[in-house]
Amino acid sequence: MNIVLDNNHSKEQVAMRDAYCQTLIELARWNEDIVAVDADVMNSMGTVPFQKAFPDRTFNCGIQEANMIGVAAGLSATGKIPFAHTFGIFATRRVCDQVFISCSYARLNVKIIGGDPGITAAFNGGTHMPFEDMGIMRTIPEMTIIEPTDATMMRDITRQVAARYGVFYIRSARKNVVKVYGEGSTFEIGKAAPLRDGKDVTIIAAGILVDEALQAADILAGQGISARVLNMFTIKPIDKDAIIQAAQETGALVTAENHSIIGGLGSAVAEVVAENCLVPLERIGARDIFGEVGPEDYLKVRFQMTASDIAAMAQKAVARKGKSLA
Repeated sequence: MNIVLDNNHSKEQVAMRDAYCQTLIELARWNEDIVAVDADVMNSMGTVPFQKAFPDRTFNCGIQEANMIGVAAGLSATGKIPFAHTFGIFATRRVCDQVFISCSYARLNVKIIGGDPGITAAFNGGTHMPFEDMGIMRTIPEMTIIEPTDATMMRDITRQVAARYGVFYIRSARKNVVKVYGEGSTFEIGKAAPLRDGKDVTIIAAGILVDEALQAADILAGQGISARVLNMFTIKPIDKDAIIQAAQETGALVTAENHSIIGGLGSAVAEVVAENCLVPLERIGARDIFGEVGPEDYLKVRFQMTASDIAAMAQKAVARKGKSLA
């Protein structure tokens, strides 16, 4: 892992979907087994350039997401490496049985890309705002779940996923996100990326809340609280060692995710803590609630996912140190 941080807290020029598609095209130029499978959302998911570059390796299944997963599974069974794209809600809720039986149970090699998880669905509203997609996918055996943070990580993760056998779910915003990593940064699937050291509390974040976590650490520093920040971009398999080490060394944890606190990153961390090292744990995320229509900035406030919210939870976790956890 080689990490270079970009500390400008500004949005990238390259959209996540463009970074993904450009990388997939580069990979497909030297690996003829890579194919794209789509559910009639190529414009939205940014995969039109792949279709133009490889029309005979692009399969638009129409608005039939379950069928798309079946087609991807069939392609994998013939030795191809299918990347199947649609919105996060359709890539998880709608196709759960097909992913479970046709892909995972059959131990095939299918990569599923779910666009606009959580509040990044923005104006598509509650019906298209998956706060539960990781919870659904985490229950499927041998599934790997990854949430790239920015375009730099998206490029590196796409390369790694293409080279690894198995069923992967990549949840990612489609458009421009805040740049966290400098060019050339590389990552290790299954290992947390350390972003900032600290001794009083650890913030474990993923996706669009990684930058919020870094800003929260700045807020806390001004209050005399030293916060460690970990980017837990691999939700499954979770990096248990990093969580245990953080719990032992800082004594308090906060998770921050663009997902329900039920079933996602917060739940995964809570499981590790409960089994290994009881320390105060607070969770940032949607609290058993449906999504709604609105711009992303408004929704961050609405669902209490801002840097200020994370800092407040960290203060609460630190205050609970030394008190009974029963």
